[in-house]
Amino acid sequence: MLKRLRFAKCAHKHDREFQFWQEGVHAELILSETMMRDKLDYIHANLVKRGYVNLPEHRRYSSASNYAEQGGY
Repeated sequence: MLKRLRFAKCAHKHDREFQFWQEGVHAELILSETMMRDKLDYIHANLVKRGYVNLPEHRRYSSASNYAEQGGY
């Protein structure tokens, strides 16, 4: 079993020896407006964190520009 879990670990993951949970996108139910805002902020912040843009609203095809023009959510 450990051999299989070691094989399942992504090669770029250096902080662990084994991988139990599958990597990838998992659906999550949005339960409130606050939770929705948190998820949007996270998505928009990733653009900056990854170095694609200096401001989220500068990313082409991102909804961040829509929210910036509206002055909020």
